[in-house]
Amino acid sequence: MRNKILLLGSGELGKEVVIALQRLGQYVIAVDSYPDAPAMQVAHEFEVINMLDGDALDKIVKKHNPNIIVPEVESIRTERFYDYEKQGFKVVPSAKAANFTMNRKAIRDLAAIDLKIKTAKYKYATSYEELSDAVEFCGMPCVVKPLMSSSGKGQSVIKSHNDIKASWEYAIEGSRGDLMEVIIEEFVEFDYEITLLTLTQDNNETLFCPPIGHRQERGDYQESWQPMPMQESHLLEAQNMARKVTSALGGSGIWGVEFFIAKDGVYFSELSPRPHDTGMVTLANTQNYNEFELHARAILGIPVPEIRLLKNGASAVILANSEKSDFPRIKGADKAALIENSDFKIFGKPSTRKYRRMAVALAYGNESTDQLVNKAKEVASYIFID
Repeated sequence: MRNKILLLGSGELGKEVVIALQRLGQYVIAVDSYPDAPAMQVAHEFEVINMLDGDALDKIVKKHNPNIIVPEVESIRTERFYDYEKQGFKVVPSAKAANFTMNRKAIRDLAAIDLKIKTAKYKYATSYEELSDAVEFCGMPCVVKPLMSSSGKGQSVIKSHNDIKASWEYAIEGSRGDLMEVIIEEFVEFDYEITLLTLTQDNNETLFCPPIGHRQERGDYQESWQPMPMQESHLLEAQNMARKVTSALGGSGIWGVEFFIAKDGVYFSELSPRPHDTGMVTLANTQNYNEFELHARAILGIPVPEIRLLKNGASAVILANSEKSDFPRIKGADKAALIENSDFKIFGKPSTRKYRRMAVALAYGNESTDQLVNKAKEVASYIFID
């Protein structure tokens, strides 16, 4: 069952996907826009291209003739995937899923309009003037996000009219690719937010990982923990929403489905058709399979009968300390390693920039998730990468 797999996107999540696939005997070519990306360091081959260049993407697919194409980032010319499927290539989870979810507009309209799933009130804008009108519609405070971005880049909160211009400029600066459009969302007064890792499989059985709680800062996750305690009715509502959206998009794989949990119920927020950054907590062996192993099995059609929680866990990100550094140095790992029931993963990114995610600290055990978050943050505090 050995396959040649073309991985489009080679960051830290892609690196773990490669490791999981290789442990199942697969051959992987890692692709990204810069050399020495984390997944390239563990793949059989690698390519450096601009994945928003459709012709360059076509050439790579033709050159390697893979059995399976696995997109792992947003900045890809995803409309090409439909043609790849017609040519007989398997796209994970599907061409439709990759195309719809790489753009917040398509996935939000699918959820809110087609599937009638509860979301925050929202509008789109392609100019500063349209953004101003959308703010009036959604009310203040409201959230502004690029239609195409990752890890919170370009996201901000508008609290007054004085924030509108800066939010527009920040969103466009943080947008990935050539799409100059933003989404404006009503600010939901939520109690907490979760990621519900959802596994769709070839045998049509959809499974759910225990919910993951997380905290964000600058639009990017800082800590995550599993499980997130929540009402059973809210969890069932979130699972039902996740099942509807993933079924509409089709295909097999792990999905990171994000929800706001408020006093008046569950709000669908976003969806990624691949492992989720908050799901790195599963690297603490909280489950019988981590999210990357689940994704690899779904990609290859290997059935997963059940997903079981084995222990509580938490993760805390480790960010770069310097503005710009090539061949960054790692310090403090010797002290971090002395903390009981903890671990850390260094991603091996070839350079730093301020707030770039360079590693993750993990903690696990029978303690409460609050205690484990504090332990993971302690591990992270010892490690410096600059």
